[in-house]
Amino acid sequence: MLTTLIFLPLAGAILMLLLKGSEGRRDGLLRWLSLGVSLLVFALTLVVWARFDPSSADYQFVERREWIPAFGISYLVGVDGISLFLLVLTGFLTPIALLSSWASVRHRFAEFAAFLLALESAMLGVFVSLDLFLFYLFWDAMLVPMYFLIGMWGYERRVYAAVKFILYTAAGSILMLVAIIGLGWLHYSATGEYSFELQALQEIPIPPNLEFWFFLAFTLAFAIKVPLFPFHTWLPDAHVEAPTAGSVILAGVLLKMGTYGLVRFSFPLFPDAALFFAPHLAVLAVVGIVYGALVSMVQPDLKKLVAYSSVSHLGFVVLGITALNVQGMQGAVYQMLAHGVSTGGLFLLVGMLSDRRHTRLIAEFGGLKAVMPRLVAAFMIITLASIGLPGLNGFVGEFLILLGAFRWDPRYAAVAVLGVILSAVYMLWMFQRVNYGTITNDENATLRDLTRREAWVIGPTVAAAFLMGVLPGLFLRPMQPSVERLLQRVSREAVAAAPASPGTGLQAGTASHAPLQETAGR
Repeated sequence: MLTTLIFLPLAGAILMLLLKGSEGRRDGLLRWLSLGVSLLVFALTLVVWARFDPSSADYQFVERREWIPAFGISYLVGVDGISLFLLVLTGFLTPIALLSSWASVRHRFAEFAAFLLALESAMLGVFVSLDLFLFYLFWDAMLVPMYFLIGMWGYERRVYAAVKFILYTAAGSILMLVAIIGLGWLHYSATGEYSFELQALQEIPIPPNLEFWFFLAFTLAFAIKVPLFPFHTWLPDAHVEAPTAGSVILAGVLLKMGTYGLVRFSFPLFPDAALFFAPHLAVLAVVGIVYGALVSMVQPDLKKLVAYSSVSHLGFVVLGITALNVQGMQGAVYQMLAHGVSTGGLFLLVGMLSDRRHTRLIAEFGGLKAVMPRLVAAFMIITLASIGLPGLNGFVGEFLILLGAFRWDPRYAAVAVLGVILSAVYMLWMFQRVNYGTITNDENATLRDLTRREAWVIGPTVAAAFLMGVLPGLFLRPMQPSVERLLQRVSREAVAAAPASPGTGLQAGTASHAPLQETAGR
């Protein structure tokens, strides 16, 4: 099933290129074909979710094939509670991104859709790969379609933004590749056989000095992708210059590949280094939370404001990961999903306004509530979801992350709370300037309201925001066993080495990072 899920979008992309004709010919057919393939992929992700056993921490739907046996490289894929919903999120956002482009992408739509479907294949492959060589292959394959989506269908400085995106990501990827090769060599030294399988590599002893450098190599690649402060400078350019669909996928899924990499590879492969570097990563996370919020507050461009808000919101995800307790880790995974829905929705709405006015400057708008009430209503819900209003998706993840951070070290939680306050300030201030007040620009007085196609684009994100806010257990329960297994792996050595602290039931010196047995629901 996972193989079908990975390669079905790629097959659709190839079919799009084979069927494309001259400009204008078969255009409608190709649009519906690309949408149909993406909807079929989303349906398959829902089938995986329906058949997933939420009580198991093991990888499920595992498929293994020998690929390059001489070097221990295999095609090994599987899914657990952490990667499950990232698959669903990818399948959910891709048809929405395609549908949002029907009016804005007027030339070479077949190539545009082919690149978007190929990108979906690479993203799905990243989330299910259990062999590090296979993971790296999908990780780098993702760069090519994203480069062309920005460089060919972006705005004025699209080539600059695309090249900057490639250079930043490739720089981190090369270091990670060196570390992957080093891990394979260590496995050969320990067992006499090469292997790049995640679970096999977790069982070999890694010298402390090598673990230190390997952790930094992996984590730098993932920090650039998140992006974690101060490695974030490529993100605003990529977001501002990318087409709407590119921004939706970039914010909704691609950035989560960085935080997913921390959870899946950096922390479980190098537990001692993870424990040592967790406070340092937490410092960068809280700085990014406040910095991203402050910079967002002064942005005159709607798209750049949403882009910098991602730096702030994903700082919360990294903070939850570094807390290394059940609440923080579950909150981090949940916030990955919530951010994908709410920020993807914001980029969709900004794209709709940009298509109408051909500008994204906040000062060019005002008074839209009287002209387009349905669009403004959707804008309001997604804005409130983004700032974490209770009852919507953003609240659950941020609450769990702050709870986990407080149980680890209240100082981090105290600083991170400033990000929550500042988020409400800059988002609500932006919303007020765009949608309320009097109409000062005559062009705004004749703007059309939400169309039927646009309702199908933004409606699912609004529904998902309510669903995640009202029924968080639907998402938290399947991920809990996998989160607990991860925490036991990361803190196992430290807990075993520390003396017991009388009367507490926790280990002295590591209580803040010991795996907590309470569930978030309790």
